[in-house]
Amino acid sequence: MVGLKPTDIPPTATVKFLGAGMAACIADLCTFPLDTAKVRLQIQGESKPTKSVKTIHYKGVFGTITTMVKTEGPTSLYNGLVAGLQRQMSFASIRIGLYDSVKQFYTSTGSENAGILTRLLAGCTTGAMAVTCAQPTDVVKVRFQAHVRLTDGTKKYNGTVDAYKTIAKEEGVRGLWKGTLPNITRNAIVNCGEMVTYDLLKEMLLKYHLMTDTFPCHFVAAFGAGFCATVVASPVDVVKTRYMNSTHGQYKNALNCMLTMVILEGPTAFYKG
Repeated sequence: MVGLKPTDIPPTATVKFLGAGMAACIADLCTFPLDTAKVRLQIQGESKPTKSVKTIHYKGVFGTITTMVKTEGPTSLYNGLVAGLQRQMSFASIRIGLYDSVKQFYTSTGSENAGILTRLLAGCTTGAMAVTCAQPTDVVKVRFQAHVRLTDGTKKYNGTVDAYKTIAKEEGVRGLWKGTLPNITRNAIVNCGEMVTYDLLKEMLLKYHLMTDTFPCHFVAAFGAGFCATVVASPVDVVKTRYMNSTHGQYKNALNCMLTMVILEGPTAFYKG
């Protein structure tokens, strides 16, 4: 098997912490246009169109990207990138970087391998910690991505710092932590579906000697885990995005956002984007 050979010395918690954050930032740079398209599709149909955006309708991921480039310019695909990188550095560092350490903390003394319940608990713990710390960056990122600005339109925020200040001024400091509960719920599902599935898939590949513990093995396990997590977490992700992007008083809470979406758009709206 061609790949990088694993080192005999395990990485420290600090290396895992920083490595996870940096890796997530690199991934975000590559996939940010897709994430922006996802956000636009998730909020589509939520409110009545205004005169300035009434003709804009998105169809599919690549159709959304094409429409955005034509109507708002190519840079619109990277709206909110600064906040996105801030989110990844703080969020992924905790969620992924501390996962092994937390898993070891929950593992009983004398046990060589952590059980499924221990992995679930570790995943939910690191996910909740990560959301709590990174929620303001996520709110700002989604606001930038969701804002439709035509070529001759005006900006909603004059930069990332201005966005933090404006949201705190107009909605209070609590506005920066808007949607924390649905975000924690989403990430609990993602952690259970992604982190745990990754561990199980990787162990299965190694156990049955299908692959060796190298980069290709990690890639296959991560691909399968990401797919499973996305399918399971999509409904909560849509509700999270809409609630974080909502204006003050638009929804009473996340549950009201979910019920409104189901009543007006049907259950298929949970899988927009």
